Amino acid sequence: MVRGANIHMADPPVTRDGPRERHDRVDDVEAADPPMTIGEVAREFGLTLRALRFYEAKRLITPQRNGSIRLYRRCDRDRIAIILTGRRLGFTLAEIKQLVEAPGGKNLHLTREKCIEQINLLERQKRGIELALSELRQIYTSFYRSLLDDPMTS
Repeated sequence: MVRGANIHMADPPVTRDGPRERHDRVDDVEAADPPMTIGEVAREFGLTLRALRFYEAKRLITPQRNGSIRLYRRCDRDRIAIILTGRRLGFTLAEIKQLVEAPGGKNLHLTREKCIEQINLLERQKRGIELALSELRQIYTSFYRSLLDDPMTS
């Protein structure tokens, strides 16, 4: 059980036996969603251990450490999901770091301008990929034609 989780809660609920202690609620939350090891998190997100260590080295995530064991809390896993969303949207890790370090840090803090800028970038990349695919298809077709024209294959 990880102690000292940063969980904000209202007044303790009252039970038949009287009010519950705050630390009991923290333990209940942690028991319901215990920290995960690096291997478990890697499997959950389809990442490599190396990628998770890299994100940590870049200070995008800060898992709790117990000696050499990394323990990923819910907030760490939420942050990884945000990082992966940023990557899927084509942002660099440096951009993602800036976008999640804005106040709150619970999502990508995108402005309308940043969205438009990223859409334009992705559109340019898409055009470049479409051009590359077209060229590769032409090259592939020329291989096929050369096989048909080769008298040795007839």
